[in-house]
Amino acid sequence: MSTGTTTVTSTDYIIHHLTNLSQGEGLWQVNIDTLFFSIALGAVFLTIMGLAARRATSGVPGGLQNFAEILVEFVDKQVKDTFHGRNPVIAPLALTIFCWVFLWNLMDLVPVDVLPEFGKLLGVHYLRVVPSTDLNATFGLSLTVLLLIVFYSLKVKGPVGYARELLTHPFGPYLFPANLLLNVVELLAKPISLALRLFGNLYAGEMIFILIALMYGAGWLLGPLAGVLQLGWAIFHLLIITLQAFIFMVLTIVYLSMAHEESH
Repeated sequence: MSTGTTTVTSTDYIIHHLTNLSQGEGLWQVNIDTLFFSIALGAVFLTIMGLAARRATSGVPGGLQNFAEILVEFVDKQVKDTFHGRNPVIAPLALTIFCWVFLWNLMDLVPVDVLPEFGKLLGVHYLRVVPSTDLNATFGLSLTVLLLIVFYSLKVKGPVGYARELLTHPFGPYLFPANLLLNVVELLAKPISLALRLFGNLYAGEMIFILIALMYGAGWLLGPLAGVLQLGWAIFHLLIITLQAFIFMVLTIVYLSMAHEESH
C-alpha cells in the first residue's frame, strides 16, 4: 500500500500498528497510549456506574439501572460461589476488574486504522488503543493481585501463620526448603499466568484484525472477503474478550479465597 509518495510495506504496516506511543527507554519507558486509554476507560466505568447509582429508584428501574443490577448480581454470584471467606472488598474488586478488563478488551473491536489515523492528524504517529495487548498493563494488574494475595495472607493468618504455611506445606516441616521453593514458585506463577493469558489472547486477536485490514488493499478479490472476515472475527472475538475478563476476575477471586484459608 502507499501513502502519497511513500510506499508502506505490509511489514511496515504491522510494525507500526504494534508500536506503542512511548516516552523514555529501558526500564524507564512509559507507554503513554496504554496509560491514556486505561485511565479513560476507567473513567467511563466510573461514570456509568455512578450515573446508575444516582438514578437508582425503588420503583420501576430504568435501562441503566437494570444493566447495573444485572452486572452486580452476576459478579456477586461469582463471589459467593467462589470466595469462602468474609471480606466486603472482594465483590467490589471483582466488579472493577471484570468491567475494566472488559473495556480494555472491547477496544480491540475498534477498526485498527480509525484511532491511529485520527492520532496522526494530532501529530501522534504511534498509537495502540488496546491496553490488554500491552504486557506492561496486564502485568501491572496481575502484580496488584499478587500484592493483595500477600497482604490478605499476612492479615488473615498473621506473619507467623503465613510463614508456617510457606515452610511446612505440603511436605511437612522437615522438608521446609522444598516447601518454600514450591510455594514461592506457585505464588509467582499466579500473576504470570494471569498476565500472559490475557495478553496472549488479545495480542493474537489484534494481530488477526491487522492482517485482515491488510487484505483491504490487496485487490478486488480479497477486499470484499476482508469485510466478511472482519465481521465474523469481530463477532467471535466478542466472546473472547468477555471470556478473558471473566477468567481474570474468577481467578482473582479464587486466589484471594486461598489467601483467606488456613492452608491449601
